[in-house]
Amino acid sequence: MDLHALTVPTYVQMLKGLTGQLAKGEALVAEEGSAAQDLLGARLAPDMFPLSTQVRYACTQASEVLRYLTGAEPFAPAEDAADFDGLRAQLADAIARLEATPASAFDGVASREITVTLPNGIVFDVTGEQFVRDWALPQFYFHLSMAYAILRHKGVALGKPDWVSHMFAYIRPGTLPGG
Repeated sequence: MDLHALTVPTYVQMLKGLTGQLAKGEALVAEEGSAAQDLLGARLAPDMFPLSTQVRYACTQASEVLRYLTGAEPFAPAEDAADFDGLRAQLADAIARLEATPASAFDGVASREITVTLPNGIVFDVTGEQFVRDWALPQFYFHLSMAYAILRHKGVALGKPDWVSHMFAYIRPGTLPGG
């Protein structure tokens, strides 16, 4: 399994998609004249993290996949962004670091044993392949999904094209309805 091909392009395209979704959120805030913090602090439920944390954790997952698979230094933001500029900076940094990681950094990692230690003390012993399949990708998509859901919940006009915006590069000419 080529873990570089599975993770890096996936993380990059989805973080770019999240950047676009947040731009729509920022536009709604400007249109309504509301405070950015109202949207950045929005939650789906009282015991869930707010939008700004969901974005930070999506970036954290990008940092973690590189740390565990390639030994890269962690780069995840330590704090939630206070505004849309901060969110864009967090996402741009994660994207740049992913794109700068060569495929060769992932050589042999699929079968390598990895120890994942969570802040609460839980430890997982997995291979690189198991880490990506069973932990890294699900965690990444969870935080992306929560950010999308919060934006939708707060009235941002998002739809499936915003979630899979990267797919527009593959549309066969002449097959787009109305196009």
